[in-house]
Formats: sequence, C-alpha cells, structure tokens
Amino acid sequence: MQVVRVRNHTMLEVDKILEKCGDCNRLQLLMLLLFCLINMLSALHYYSQTIISFVPKYWCADGLPVGSKPPSESSCVSSAQNGSGSSTCHGYDYELFMGYESFTSDMNWICEDAWKLTLGQSMFFVGSVVGTLVLGFLADVVGRLPILVVANMIAMVGNLLTIWGTNLTLFCVFRLVSGFATDSNFVMMYILVMEYMRPTLRTVGLSLCIGFFYCLGSMAAPWIAVLMHSWQGFLLATSLPFLLVPFFYLIVPESIQWLISKQKYDRAVVCLKRVAKINGRQVDESSYQEFIEECKFSQQHTKATPNLLDLFRTPRLRRNTLILFFKSMVITLCYDAVSRNVQGLGISPFLMFSLSATTILPACLLIIALQDRIGRKAMASISLLLSGIFISVTGGILFASPATDKTTTLLVSLSVVGRFGVTVAYNSGAQYATELIPTCVRGQGVAAVHVAGYAFTFFSAFILYTRSIFSPMPEIILGLISLLGACLCLLLPETLHRTLPTSLEDGENFGKNDRWFSFSFTERRTQSATTLASGHNTKIHSNSTDSAVYF
Repeated sequence: MQVVRVRNHTMLEVDKILEKCGDCNRLQLLMLLLFCLINMLSALHYYSQTIISFVPKYWCADGLPVGSKPPSESSCVSSAQNGSGSSTCHGYDYELFMGYESFTSDMNWICEDAWKLTLGQSMFFVGSVVGTLVLGFLADVVGRLPILVVANMIAMVGNLLTIWGTNLTLFCVFRLVSGFATDSNFVMMYILVMEYMRPTLRTVGLSLCIGFFYCLGSMAAPWIAVLMHSWQGFLLATSLPFLLVPFFYLIVPESIQWLISKQKYDRAVVCLKRVAKINGRQVDESSYQEFIEECKFSQQHTKATPNLLDLFRTPRLRRNTLILFFKSMVITLCYDAVSRNVQGLGISPFLMFSLSATTILPACLLIIALQDRIGRKAMASISLLLSGIFISVTGGILFASPATDKTTTLLVSLSVVGRFGVTVAYNSGAQYATELIPTCVRGQGVAAVHVAGYAFTFFSAFILYTRSIFSPMPEIILGLISLLGACLCLLLPETLHRTLPTSLEDGENFGKNDRWFSFSFTERRTQSATTLASGHNTKIHSNSTDSAVYF
C-alpha cells in the first residue's frame, strides 16, 4: 500500500504552530463568546430593515367620526365617500400592534406614497451588494480585524442616521449606508474564528454560536421594537451595543494565515505570541523562527498580491468558484422567495418573525450532527436536493388544495418548514465556501459569493409573479434550480479532514483526484478496508494537518 499525502505547506505549518500556542483553549473560548455577540448584533441589524417597515392595518380617516369602528381590511379610500369618485385621502388612522409605531405609519408612506418605502428598502440591498464587495476587497488589503470593526461601526452609524431620515432622500441615503455593512459585519469574525479554531471543532463551535445566538437575536428583534414602542427607539436600542466591537482589538488577533499570505512575518509572530500568552503556553523562540523559515520557503513561487479575478484564471479553480457562486444564488434566492411568499398571513408579523427564527437552531444542530460525519460535499448536495424536492412538493400541495383549505395554519407551517430546509443549505454552504476559497483571496472570494446571492434575489419577485400565469410555477422554477445546484455541488472537492488551500496554486490542485461520486464518509470506509486487507500497521491521519489520503 502506498500512502501519498498532498500537503499545503503554509497551512500545515500554521496548524502546527497553532497547536503549540493553543488551538482549543482560553483564546478560542473568548473568540467564540465574541462571535456570539456578533451573531446577535448582525441579526438585529439585518432585521431592522424589515421591522421599521412594518405596515399595520390602516384606513382613511376622512369623514369618519371620532371613535368609529375600524374596517376589517386596510383601505386607502374613506368609506364615508360612498363612491363619490374621489380617491384622495388627507389623513389615515392605524391599528398599531401592541402600540408599536413603525416608520411606515409615522411617515404615512402608504397607498400612493408606498413606493417611497419600497425605494428606501431597495437602497439597503444596493448598499449591501456594494459594501460587501468593497469591504471584502479591503479585508484582503488591510486585514480581517480592521474591516470587522469598520463594518460594525458603519452598521451603527447607518441605523442611527436613519432616525433623522424623515424625507425620502435622507432615508434612501442612510439606508444605503446601513446596508453597506451587511454581511461583512458577520463574515469577518466568522473567518477569524474558523482560522483559529482546531479544525475538528469548527463545525460544532461555529454552528452552536450561530444556532443559539443568531436565533436569539432574530427572535428578540421584533419584541425589542414592541418594548421600545417606536421605530426610533428600536434603532437606538439595537445600534448602541455596536460600540462594544472596537474593544475586540484587545482580544482578537489578526488572521495569521492572511499575514503569512501577505508575507508579514513579524506581525504573524506577534499574533502567535499573543495567542500563546492568552492560552498560558510556553513556546520556544526557535519554534517561531522555524515556522517563518518554512513559510518563506513554501512561498518562494507564490504570487504576492492575488485578487478576486485570479480565481478565474485556472480551469479547476474557475469551475469551483462558479459553482460556489451559483449555489449561493440558488440558496439565497430560494430563501428570499420563501420569505416573500408568506407575506399577508393572518397573524402578526412579529409572531411570524419569531416562528421563522425558531428554525435557525435546529438547522444548525442538524449541521453539527451530520456535517463532520458525511462531509461538506454531501451536506451541500443533499440539503439542496431535499430543499428542491420539498419546494416542489409544497407547490403540488398548494395547487391541489382548494382555495378554502389554504388556511393560515397550513401556510405558516409550510413557511416554517421551508425556511428550515433552506437554512440548513445556507449555513452548511457558508462554511464550505470559506474553506474552499484560498486564504490569499478568501475575504474577496467569500464576499463575492455572498454578493452573488444577494444580487440574484432581484429575480425572486419575477419568479413569484409567474404564479399569475400558472399557480405552481414559482415552486417548479425554484425546485428545478435547487436540484441543478445539488448536481453541481457533486463536482466540488471535499474539504473535511484536509489541509485547506492557502495559495492560488493550492486552490487549483486541491482535490484534483476527487470524483463526483466520492464522499468523505465512503472514502474513510474504503481506507479502513484497504488498510486491514493490506496487513500493514499504517496509521492514517485524516485531519487538517494532513491532507487527503489516496491509495
């Protein structure tokens, strides 16, 4: 039996030196706690866009006596006009849920002015696309940690400025600023924690933090609004905690992998010594020197300043990158379409938010239970496959059921279960993309993958519009693209138990011998059987310091 280990030298040395300095100790626990805080803050920031825009039941107050009973449905025309032909209303009354006044009801942006709210919301997503690209690029130039702090400060400033955005122009500008931070305020911390964690603990640690605390932030967001009674109070209460993020500099070190990829060896050693100090480890100076020398040797023929476009210069890396882009588009589009498809249910939007958010934790627990057992490739393809099947079956059920049977309970249940499936696919895909994109362009690459997903949600409204042509058409379209995404994921290499790519060359050669039908769990079984049959006492290390093992 011949054992060949494909090594990524730089990443291998980083793993080895981190093991000496501590890769599962005090520092990692502190970083996970800070990541929990980031999860809550990013959930509150993201959902602020929707919560301040809630539209309560409204009706035209012209000609109605004080204290009159409100109509059963929202209306832009006063019932006192009795078909007089006038469609102009000079004043509106609202039925506020638990006394919460949204931006919409405060500004009366309804009926003929409803387009203003839509425009302001769209500027938030325009800002998220532009901001994620710009901040992702800067993260590969100045580092992950500064961009983490900057992104969260932008989120705070954008939301606080929105309090004074009481006309259309200011509202659009301030929502664009707020959206500029979306994704980067979370992804940078995700990258840092992942790189400093022991590889065998990444899925558990990251998924638990996301599962519990992003879920908690999502569920709490609407009730903070109710507690504050106004959209201004909600934005103030959810923005001020961002002031804690600059203090991350006191604990969180810069990415060692990024520093090495930029040949900033002295700063890398400073970070390593800081890690060892916090973890209470004693590491010889010679170990640091040996680490730097081996990194320099492995980088002799490495391009010093790669960028996002370099991901498309070689065939295998280009193929993998395009598949990651398409997978992100499919998942994000399905998630957005599922969310839009349940608007106007007969329950409070606050309650609907909380019910939908409850799917985040079980989705993350499922990932913890399966992803390190069956591998990233199997998790991505199976979750997309099941999502595609479920979406298609949902369309069939809705099409076959009579209109009178489409009750609120049924629609809410389908929405919650649908979001669960998409959440599993989205969260498992996030780690897959982060591991598969080489370190030297990871910030730009991950940002671009996320931006592709955000940009593709532009088509969700058009897909849902096809329901007017044929009732189950949206589910057919979403189901087909989910199934296509599942098939394309089979062409990606596995990252579980393998040394992650650092340079572009590593990314091109990563998983070169993989086949579309090769999965991590089947590979390990084959290896075990081969080892026993050979009669050799050979120990196979299947972890992050030794890459894929082939026979």
